[in-house]
Amino acid sequence: MPGLFTPEVLVALGVCARAGLATVLGSLFVLRMDKTNSHHLALALAFAGGAMVYISLLEIFPKSAASLGEVYGPKAGYAWTALAFFAGIGLLVLLDRLVPNPHPDVAAATMRDKTTIARMSLLTAAAITAHNLPEGLATFFATLDDPAVGASLAVAIALHNIPEGISVAVPVYYATGSRSKALLASLVSGLAKPLGAVLGYVALPPLMSPATFGIVFGVLAGTMVFLALEELLPAAKRYAQGRETAYGMVAGMAVIALSLVLLR
Repeated sequence: MPGLFTPEVLVALGVCARAGLATVLGSLFVLRMDKTNSHHLALALAFAGGAMVYISLLEIFPKSAASLGEVYGPKAGYAWTALAFFAGIGLLVLLDRLVPNPHPDVAAATMRDKTTIARMSLLTAAAITAHNLPEGLATFFATLDDPAVGASLAVAIALHNIPEGISVAVPVYYATGSRSKALLASLVSGLAKPLGAVLGYVALPPLMSPATFGIVFGVLAGTMVFLALEELLPAAKRYAQGRETAYGMVAGMAVIALSLVLLR
């Protein structure tokens, strides 16, 4: 393993940082948005929900099963992944009990429901930021092992992070009315990638194992799916005036799918 602050380590950290900061490119979408337009809000929330469901089930869950399969075998590994997935859902259910969500009535929902949107923006940003931590660690070690492979992976992940930036920034913008806060939220989320690399490389070597990665990814998949289904998509439906929820959800899935194709 290279020592601290060697050229190899600095290159790997730089690759992680560039990939993570691509979230800011996605957040630039809010510069053209009108926060008083419920049609835009419905599309944006549905886009975030669709993106989170797709990435959770088609990328994060399989990563979890593969990591745990290395340790316990394919069948038991999948079982542990499923257990971790539902444990993640359980964590959010517990959070919802401890910090109840008012879930305003559809008929009473207006653009003044800032508390609800603020809560969703916080949960969305937290979920995507948590997902970026192990992803940054994986990119870092891939680059250390083979800079060419790591650089190619980082380009693909950067493209993949652009829609994640939209998912983080748009709810924050609608909750606060501040474009600068939306940009800052996406920046913090993107910085989780190099932070994850640094933590994993410096502070957490004894805990880094396929089993640890598998459990973390399984829990993240569960929390992100539940957040999308319980928070983002119902809220999008409340603000929709037509089929914005379906269109936004499919668009979010399609953009994430396209970005994942580039990872192959």
